[in-house]
Amino acid sequence: MGKPGIQKITRYSDDFKVTAVRLSDLPEVLIQDVAAALDIHPFMLSRWRKQVREGAIVAKGTKLDPQTVAELRRLRELEKKYAILKEEHELLKKAIRFASEQKRKSSPSSRQTGDDTELP
Repeated sequence: MGKPGIQKITRYSDDFKVTAVRLSDLPEVLIQDVAAALDIHPFMLSRWRKQVREGAIVAKGTKLDPQTVAELRRLRELEKKYAILKEEHELLKKAIRFASEQKRKSSPSSRQTGDDTELP
């Protein structure tokens, strides 16, 4: 069951669809990135790609702006760098946690006299 109320249905022109498809065809550009940038669902863009391949959608000489192409490439590079930084951050957090636990286990103040159980 969908959301109650009025739903907005957006109709996109064939030129818009073909431009979106051409953007998604660029090397090192993911469909998800183009869809997010255009605020459309990735499935919709995939459907448009299929329709362009089959010839159901044809544009009237739409050209991609070189600035848009450069921006998409830059976005993709930044996303890759962000993923690497995120992974490094997680590894550092694990290393700090491990080192803290080792220090706590080896410090004399954490040992109890007469009882072998440790408090958490």
